[in-house]
Amino acid sequence: MLKTEKPILGLDIGGTNIKAGVLVVSDLVDIRTISTPSRESQESILETIADLISSYVHHDFFAIGIGIPGLIDTDNGVVLNLENIPSFRRVHLREFLETRFAKPVYINNDANCFALGEYKFGEAQVYQHVVGITLGTGLGAGIIVNGHLYCGFNCAAGEWCSAPYLDQDFEFYCSSKFFHSKFNAKAKSLSKKAARGDKMALEAYKEYGHHLGELIKNILYTLAPQAIVLGGSIRKAYPFFKESMEANIATFKYPSISANLKILISDLDETAIHGAVALVDEYAVPVDTVSNPS
Repeated sequence: MLKTEKPILGLDIGGTNIKAGVLVVSDLVDIRTISTPSRESQESILETIADLISSYVHHDFFAIGIGIPGLIDTDNGVVLNLENIPSFRRVHLREFLETRFAKPVYINNDANCFALGEYKFGEAQVYQHVVGITLGTGLGAGIIVNGHLYCGFNCAAGEWCSAPYLDQDFEFYCSSKFFHSKFNAKAKSLSKKAARGDKMALEAYKEYGHHLGELIKNILYTLAPQAIVLGGSIRKAYPFFKESMEANIATFKYPSISANLKILISDLDETAIHGAVALVDEYAVPVDTVSNPS
């Protein structure tokens, strides 16, 4: 639940697409997707973003939240890098947009936005300690501690993707890279085969679930969250890796932690935009602006 009912514009800027939408009261409206001009200059990309935002001014939004898959200097609103967009290095995005629109702008890593969005809008809002994990082309994670987003320095907290695991790292074994490298197939196609009872596909997801269980145990040792929310495209295959994942989690050394852990599957339709909007609510709206019953 947000602390304000004022309209908020949310953007999810990725290497392929830029998505946007406005939260009005509790509903996302006017959701749009445009292609990211990822091979163009930094100036051209900035103008593309500004043009998209300009098309929303009739909504009279009071602030802008942006999720980006990269490292962010949140204190200064500088994008240090953006995955899959070569020209987006040390971009003073907040300064550019605040000068253009005279609205406050809040920027963070997209996985952090996912976790915050799930905490503000999803089933995770009943917990105070949450980790959100995005399972897709890559692996991302965001952390909620005591009901607030924890980013670390330059939004680098929760980068379990790069932590060494077996002969690679956790991203290799817990993203679509695993299926492509080990089974020469896409996660989605294997999911369809698993639904038909294909033994190889079922075995692939069983092995995947074991690796994801190892990642979750590492998270439990580090943070001991009450809940973990799974997002990203691979979450849709959850029934095929649930059992092996849970079997591995059950070997965690401290059962009082693992036995009480809740594994949630994201059901938000526009998680990325929800997360960007939630970012504004986290940082822009002071608690004392909320009206209390007399």
